[in-house]
Amino acid sequence: MQKLVIASNNAGKLREIGAILGPLGFEALPQSAFNIPEAEEPYCTFVENCLAKARHASLHSGLPALADDSGICVDALNGAPGVYSARFAGEPKSDQRNNEKLIELLQGQPNRKAHYYCVMVLARWPEDPQPIIAEGAWHGEIIDTPRGDGGFGYDPYFLVPEYGKTGAELPMDVKNGISHRGKALAQLVEKLKRGAA
Repeated sequence: MQKLVIASNNAGKLREIGAILGPLGFEALPQSAFNIPEAEEPYCTFVENCLAKARHASLHSGLPALADDSGICVDALNGAPGVYSARFAGEPKSDQRNNEKLIELLQGQPNRKAHYYCVMVLARWPEDPQPIIAEGAWHGEIIDTPRGDGGFGYDPYFLVPEYGKTGAELPMDVKNGISHRGKALAQLVEKLKRGAA
């Protein structure tokens, strides 16, 4: 098993990433196992924040690091909350308050289209000049009433039309196959298999 650090303390993300990478021979360890403080995320794009997190975790652990930066982008809000998805309603982070703010902003708005977007960066060492970058998107729409008790974040309000279910109602194996993070991880795995590393 090849060890790599996941540059996150988000339990939901760690579960999803670990479930996909485990069968591929990677032991995914949370950055908390190395007492790595959270990296600054000062940028307005997912890819820049993701690079910063991967380099930070690799520097502090001495291991390859995989970072994920993801969020939900709502068409009617010009892509917001975007990179601010986790802290949309301010500090401390709260899924409930974030969702309440999103639904409030969308009141009376006919366009409910939204997509989750995920960038993943694998830095083999802190100054890796060619980090492996993968991305994925998951399209749906925002509903006013939450459904389901799985998933996390905005999942209970994110309806996936082709399934007629929210992200929180889908079984984990189905979600991993169609989600933004699942798609980004699949792309990352393909790049690793093709020898991008």
